[in-house]
Amino acid sequence: MVSEKINEILNEQINKEFYSGYLYLSMSAHLHELGLFGFASWLKLQAKEEVEHGLKLLDYLLERNSFVTLKQISMPEFEYQGVISVFQKIYEHEKCITSSVMQVAKLAEDECDRKTLAFIDWFIEEQTEEEQMVKYIIKRLELFGEDKVALYLMDKELGERRGGKN
Repeated sequence: MVSEKINEILNEQINKEFYSGYLYLSMSAHLHELGLFGFASWLKLQAKEEVEHGLKLLDYLLERNSFVTLKQISMPEFEYQGVISVFQKIYEHEKCITSSVMQVAKLAEDECDRKTLAFIDWFIEEQTEEEQMVKYIIKRLELFGEDKVALYLMDKELGERRGGKN
């Protein structure tokens, strides 16, 4: 069983991961409405991955004979001014999630909970990859600016994602 503090912070992280999935689904729907079906598909897969992260945390708590407390997921609020804006918001959100994961690691260190610390290391690596991936997409979007052909090609490329990383 994990400590009460670890239990609480991991339950909060579960909520954040599920919220991430919900946020990315709303963004996916927005991009779909704009006709950017590849970007929408990429984000839908990203949403699924975030929910899987939440489930991984949930399973960890259960394996440690700890309590799972699912909280209400907040409704995503957003206003976007184009595809670059969407990915900038994703990047900012991913940085917040990284910070949150680092807080879990810090608490696990403070509590001398080596098992949780080893477990959360996977999430730290995952967050690093996710931030890099989104930053890469932003750099390309900024490079191409408003070029419709480049946007079309990126939309097509991102639409080819079938799971996992791209």
